[in-house]
Amino acid sequence: MAPDPSVPVELSFREEGSGTPVVLVHGLGGDRLLWNAVVPELSTEFRVIVPDLRGHGDSPLPPGSTLSFDELEGDLLAFLDRRGLGAVHWVGFSAGALLALRLTLNHPDRARSLTLVSGAAYCDAHQRAVMDRWWSAYDSEGPDAFALRLLKDLYYPDWIEAHLEVADMLREGVVERDFSAARAWGKAIAAFDEKNRIASLRLPTLMVQAMDDAVVDASHGRILRQTIPGAQIRILVQTGHMVPIERPKELAESIRAMLQKADRTSAPSAA
Repeated sequence: MAPDPSVPVELSFREEGSGTPVVLVHGLGGDRLLWNAVVPELSTEFRVIVPDLRGHGDSPLPPGSTLSFDELEGDLLAFLDRRGLGAVHWVGFSAGALLALRLTLNHPDRARSLTLVSGAAYCDAHQRAVMDRWWSAYDSEGPDAFALRLLKDLYYPDWIEAHLEVADMLREGVVERDFSAARAWGKAIAAFDEKNRIASLRLPTLMVQAMDDAVVDASHGRILRQTIPGAQIRILVQTGHMVPIERPKELAESIRAMLQKADRTSAPSAA
C-alpha cells in the first residue's frame, strides 16, 4: 500500500542553543541552509530549530504529496509534538512566511510570536508571474537560463556582483536538483490568500521586507503592518528578496528584538 501523503513525515532539522524555542522556516525550493548565517546570531540566547520541509533538503517527499499547506502544516505540528514543544516563536521566509502565517492563524496556541521575512498575506498576480517565469525558463531554456533568472529575481544586483561565489554555487546547484517538490508547492502558493483573516492575529508580529524585492513587493509588508494589530515592520533598503543571505546580521537583530519583547510580554508554556 502506498504511503498516505497526508500523514506527517519526519523532518530533517538542525538545532542549536538553548532557551525559548524559535523555529525558522525556509521558502520555496530552499532548505535549512538558508539560515546558516542567522542561526549563530540567535542561538546564543534562544533554542533555534531549523527544519527542512517535506521534499526539500534532506526531508522525504511521500509519493502522491501535493505539498499543500495542510500537509506542510501537519508536518510542522507533528514536528513540535515529537519534541514536546507547545508554543514557539515562528520565523518564516518567503513561502515559509506564508506557511508560518497560516499555521499561526489556525493554531494560535502554538505561537509566541510571528516574524514574516519577505512575506505576504496573499499571493498576487506578480508573484504568480515570477514563478511562471522561473519554470518557463527551466523548461524551455534549461538549468543555466533558470539559474540566471533566479539570480536576477532573488538578489539585489550590487550584492550579487560582490558575491559572485553565490552565483556560481547557485548555477552549479540547479543542475543537480530535483525541483518537483518546489513546483508542487508553487501551485499551492499561487492560491494562497489569508488577507481576510490577518486582522484576527493577537500576538507580537514583525515584518521584515526588502525595498528592492523583485518577488514580493515591499507593499505587502505595509498591508500586513496596517492590518495586524500592533504589528511592527522593518524595511531594508538596497536589498533583494534573499534577506537571510544578503542581510543576516540586520535580520537577526530584528528577530532578537522581537523575541525578547514577546518573551517579556507573554510567557506561555513552551514544553
